[in-house]
Amino acid sequence: MGNDDQAAVERLHATYGQMKQELGRVIVGQDEVVEQTLMAIFCRGHALLVGVPGLAKTLLVSTLARALDLSFKRIQFTPDLMPSDITGTDVLEVDPETGRRGFRFVHGPLFANLVLADEINRTPPKTQAALLEAMQEHHVTVGEHTLDLPKPFFVLATQNPIETEGTYPLPEAQLDRFMMKVLVDYPSENEEFVIAQRVTGAAVVVSAVASMGQLMELQQECRKVYVDPSLMQYAVKLVSATRKPQQYDLADLAKYITYGASPRATIAMIEGARALAFMRGRSYALPEDMSVLVPDVLRHRLVLSYEALSDGISADAIISKIMAKVAVPAKPLQSQADELKAA
Repeated sequence: MGNDDQAAVERLHATYGQMKQELGRVIVGQDEVVEQTLMAIFCRGHALLVGVPGLAKTLLVSTLARALDLSFKRIQFTPDLMPSDITGTDVLEVDPETGRRGFRFVHGPLFANLVLADEINRTPPKTQAALLEAMQEHHVTVGEHTLDLPKPFFVLATQNPIETEGTYPLPEAQLDRFMMKVLVDYPSENEEFVIAQRVTGAAVVVSAVASMGQLMELQQECRKVYVDPSLMQYAVKLVSATRKPQQYDLADLAKYITYGASPRATIAMIEGARALAFMRGRSYALPEDMSVLVPDVLRHRLVLSYEALSDGISADAIISKIMAKVAVPAKPLQSQADELKAA
């Protein structure tokens, strides 16, 4: 590893440590969720946070925006929300001096660096489609005009898994735009005690620990992490096994999967492994950097059959069987990674 590469790794690791420390002043526990969310941001990806109410999902996102000094908007999705409510619309105005009428575009809440889509499954498909364009193309179309969104641009969405009344299932095309679906669990008893102490005590003010320019620099450095071809092939095989399980001696899973994951899943695993390796102080990825991401990357991309639902087979159960069957590649030594990266 060259001196410049080592310095970049150390700089990212130090900045990442500052981010986690600042977030830890407000968010108690949820270390994995914090790591996964930051990883998605380093990869320029979007994340879907799923958990019951009261687990600080909204607080996590707003705190993250302050720590990274990003402009932040929160959209509460409701059944009556219209596309123009999130993208913006043309407003008719009258010039007080000339009396002339004209239209002025009023930007909607999508025009921010970090957008929190709260309870995203409560809005109808028409509004979801407007968000879909923003997530994929990083622009919105209003009438005859196409407007670019700020850079960087991220959508962190939340979803309540226990309440389905008055909700609209997210279409597969939109789910596929999320790099990860992260499950947010209850805190431990000790963590909940600390939460109660902090919430009932003095308010904590979060400070910015990185500028927007630093964040974009870190994103560029993450793309330089070396990923061995064998590790890329591992990602390809995992995704391929969701489409043709019989080729991996998993014929019993075929009846449970209607559609497997798209190539976006393969890309997300590789990019995520790069970011995690960098966050852990390395300039090359290891198999464990990728394997820890597999459930979060795949669970929302599998379309299960009615037979899976009737038999109580979850996406996570299917993913576990696939991971147990697909062989993990050998760990590359740092010297080997440096040689191959320089070649």
